[in-house]
Amino acid sequence: MDPIPTTMKAIDPAEPGGPEVLRLVDRPVPRPGPGEVLIRVAAAGVNRPEVMQRQGKYPPPPGASSILGMELSGTIVAVGDDVEAFQIGQPVCALVTGGAYAEYAVAPFGQCLPVPEAVTMAEAAALPETLFTVWTNLFERAYAGEGDSVLVHGGTSGIGTMAIALGKLFGLKTIVTAGSDDKCAAARQLGATHAINYRTEDFVERVKAITGGRGVDIVLDMVGGDYVPRNLQCLAEDGRHVSIAVQRGASAEIPLFEMMRRRLTLTGSTLRPRSVAFKSLVAEEIVRTVWPFVESGQLKPVMDRSFPFADAPAAHTRMEAGDHVGKIVLTME
Repeated sequence: MDPIPTTMKAIDPAEPGGPEVLRLVDRPVPRPGPGEVLIRVAAAGVNRPEVMQRQGKYPPPPGASSILGMELSGTIVAVGDDVEAFQIGQPVCALVTGGAYAEYAVAPFGQCLPVPEAVTMAEAAALPETLFTVWTNLFERAYAGEGDSVLVHGGTSGIGTMAIALGKLFGLKTIVTAGSDDKCAAARQLGATHAINYRTEDFVERVKAITGGRGVDIVLDMVGGDYVPRNLQCLAEDGRHVSIAVQRGASAEIPLFEMMRRRLTLTGSTLRPRSVAFKSLVAEEIVRTVWPFVESGQLKPVMDRSFPFADAPAAHTRMEAGDHVGKIVLTME
């Protein structure tokens, strides 16, 4: 292994602002603590929470690095206590609370997944955030099972495309919404059973028509606000509504008696502040249940575009424009 330098290039904005604040700066190379590994970063995924953090709307959790970035791929170059030294040199991808937009990053070893030959380092960097999020919310909180129907808003986002992919693998019928006919066509091509253009169609009426009036078993919602009562109209009896983001507002009016009458379940979660122990358990479950599909090449992230590390402003600009289909990634080389 090459010697580990003492400083590195990173994106650590001193103040909130537009994409132009994403400048490369020098920072000390972090050191791995107990149970952690130091990774020479090959690529980092770009996610909407990072855009919000850059804007000053989503501060990192206590103790997290102020350097942006919540997922990465790369090579382990050093280990902390409680991690075997033979892990040095292993290619991994990892979920982190911050620090991925850098040449080196520290990650809890329990949140690392091995990178198989079937995926590139750029593809590997695009997996952790959406895979952990969709798995914990769709399959654990909403206990999706074969034959269930799911409504997913933002069908061509990173989350949406991962939900479509996992839905195909695990026998779900996936209905998505998207903001244009082209995006709807892209979602159907990726495997969505149905795609609804929410700008030209009432998704509540379309879901009822698609399901013959029954409704869907699950709604995976990243919109919030006034979408929530409309989502509940889309649910079948005993349906489950899972909130994972609140892009249109953090408050919603809930028809309680309707919820009671049809035995609906309202739940949700945020992943970033959860404990290392919880995320490590999720990683173990993903290795057992999902990673064989990654190793065989059956599951790959939908890739929109890769940008060089120094072009992070352009990557965030594309994310904010909303024209992407799938994941946006920064590459270090």
